[in-house]
Amino acid sequence: MSAMPFEDCVIRPVRAREWSAVKELRLAALRDPVAHLAFLDSYEEAVARSDAYWRERTANGAEGASGAQQFVAEAGDGSWVGTVAVLIEEAGTTDWAGFRVERRQGHLVGVYVAPGHRGSGLTKALFDAALEWVWGRGAERVRLIVHPGNARALGFYRKAGFVESGVTVPLAGRPDERELEMVVERPRAGGPGGPGGQG
Repeated sequence: MSAMPFEDCVIRPVRAREWSAVKELRLAALRDPVAHLAFLDSYEEAVARSDAYWRERTANGAEGASGAQQFVAEAGDGSWVGTVAVLIEEAGTTDWAGFRVERRQGHLVGVYVAPGHRGSGLTKALFDAALEWVWGRGAERVRLIVHPGNARALGFYRKAGFVESGVTVPLAGRPDERELEMVVERPRAGGPGGPGGQG
């Protein structure tokens, strides 16, 4: 099955009142066959959470929020077919894995594109929006964490200009497994165009 074109999609931040749609898209992502490799969450855990949880989660990454932003791809029929969120991590803080954050950076999380839209360029468009937002807030680099067994995601991240930093983090709940940190540096002014300086 070929990918659907994404030109009809609008990439935009979520709005706080859209918490129910945010929940539905997250539940769809957690039903994906590689969800156990891609997310630190399970469908069973997520579906049991209260409406108050989803309202707060959505508001924290909604349009106008300063510490995080969740972007969605909205198709012409109003359905949401993809998402990515980016968090600001401040220098001098400690991240969720206990590592010290050395520089102000973005952290991409929650990447998901519906199966019929994969390979269409939609993931790149979502990443471009997230990177533009985080560069505009003074981040020096952007990182993401990926399981080495998630070959599809690894391939895309490399193509998008992310490189392995050499840092690995233990997988939550499975300390014998480690995930890879991949990073892209802030583009230099006047350098090659596109996120990460990729032309």
